[in-house]
Amino acid sequence: MKALVLGSAAGGGYPQWNCKCPVCALFWQKDARVQRRTQSSIAVSQDGSTWVLLNCSPDVREQIAANPALQPKTGIRHSPISAIVLTNGDIDHIGGLLSLREQQSFTIWASAAVIAQIEANPVFGVLDRKHVTFLAISPKVAFSPLPGIVMESFDVPGKVPLYREGEGTPEVTRNGNTIGMHVRADGKQLSYVPGCGAIDAQLLQDLQDTSTLLFDGTLFSDDEMISSGTGFKTGRRMGHVPVSGKDGSCENLKSLRARKIFVHLNNTNPLLIDASPERTMATAANWTVAYDSMEIDP
Repeated sequence: MKALVLGSAAGGGYPQWNCKCPVCALFWQKDARVQRRTQSSIAVSQDGSTWVLLNCSPDVREQIAANPALQPKTGIRHSPISAIVLTNGDIDHIGGLLSLREQQSFTIWASAAVIAQIEANPVFGVLDRKHVTFLAISPKVAFSPLPGIVMESFDVPGKVPLYREGEGTPEVTRNGNTIGMHVRADGKQLSYVPGCGAIDAQLLQDLQDTSTLLFDGTLFSDDEMISSGTGFKTGRRMGHVPVSGKDGSCENLKSLRARKIFVHLNNTNPLLIDASPERTMATAANWTVAYDSMEIDP
């Protein structure tokens, strides 16, 4: 099994186009300790020629251009991308579908809740159903988006996308809006959880057998948006468990034997800075910070 980190940043990417928070300011100042990152997505293949995307970010065209394995190979029209698996309906995970509307056949796998969100938005009608097929997945039910690769979803604590918060209280619950994904091939298991609002006993049980974990690293501290002056919500209010603190991912996932990698990093997160105290702390806790075009051998 081969895996590529296409985008390692959260919604808006890094740097965010209109931001001069302390972390984004380093990029605008051309500080060598930071590097540009596109919005969150990974790609997985069993043979290196046919690929499935896990989430499809608004930066998908740029990500294809940066990764030759995903570029057209034969004929007038071709793509190595034959399937897309969605873990939630957030804009940074579904926005790129609009760029893949050029009469190319592929299958989209997602929970029934996320498919309903997409179908309720008429803009996604540009995805020609003669070429694009939607298939619903259920928790703990295995499916195979590519020959040789078996996936299985599991519910994780999350909330509805931001654009649907007006429909009710945006509580962090297991309700089908946010899922994690186990990817199995060649006797190995990679688990992908780019969004997670809380870590509980059920999640630990779901992750205990994985060999490589790519996990939500959106914010280093729960009040990061507030303290940086870039927002008024805590990480948990946004559906993201923080990296640090007694309830954070470093502390509560330390019992896992898996190789652990942070993905989906917000532009305010000091983990983006090479050799920062926060990066040093994460490294000491046996975590790696993902970067764009990172190759992973699970």
